Amino acid sequence: MENKTHPKLEIRDLRVEYESKGQHTVALEDVQLKVEDGEFVSVVGPSGCGKSTLLKVVSGLLKPAAGGAYLDGQEIQGVPSQVGMVFQNDALLPWKSVIDNVRLPLEIKSLSKNEQLTEANRLLKMVGLEGFGAYHPKELSGGMRKRVALARTFAYDPEIYLMDEPFGPLDAQTRVKIGEQFLQLWENVGKSVLFITHDIEEAIALSDRVIVMTSRPGRIKAEFKVNLERPRPFYDIRFDPKFKELQKEIWAQMSDGE
Repeated sequence: MENKTHPKLEIRDLRVEYESKGQHTVALEDVQLKVEDGEFVSVVGPSGCGKSTLLKVVSGLLKPAAGGAYLDGQEIQGVPSQVGMVFQNDALLPWKSVIDNVRLPLEIKSLSKNEQLTEANRLLKMVGLEGFGAYHPKELSGGMRKRVALARTFAYDPEIYLMDEPFGPLDAQTRVKIGEQFLQLWENVGKSVLFITHDIEEAIALSDRVIVMTSRPGRIKAEFKVNLERPRPFYDIRFDPKFKELQKEIWAQMSDGE
């Protein structure tokens, strides 16, 4: 009998190219990648290797020159409703209060006002911001704004999270706190994640697999399975000998020219 099951996300034979200031650039070449249902996959690589371009294709914001991206076996054409994006910039609406930012996806889903408020308050409590619903983004720290952005994404409840260096702008201490909190939330939700980062430690601490890309044109150079038990302490896991060995192997791949 034919097997009709598909990975949550599959990228096949992907090539992305563009023209800029009269110059032709190939950003991605022959990229093949699968993300299974409930799997957390991180992508690392040198600056300019096409990591963010990869997310733009999966989110339907960029049309490839060849190949394509598929959700549950269906080719992505246009912006798919099953995808939730989290950017470096928290992308909050500055004129809306915290709770109104969080309940925006719930409003789009046509939930009643009471249902929206109940769920938004639950999510704010979940990310440690109970009591901050009436604040506006400008009144919050960078870490708090990032928590609001995560709560809003959880409210959207996508089938796959696309995350483009979401903790990059934060200072090191806040980054660890937010990363640990996100890991705990994700372990409860169990949705697929494609996570872009330049931080090898962050990639290992979060992921089931880490993908290493070459410099431009970006290709997949290596893949590493993270054999560390879950639930996983986001900070303390870094002192595990298996973590250190994997970090060394990934760093060697990234440092080795192509």
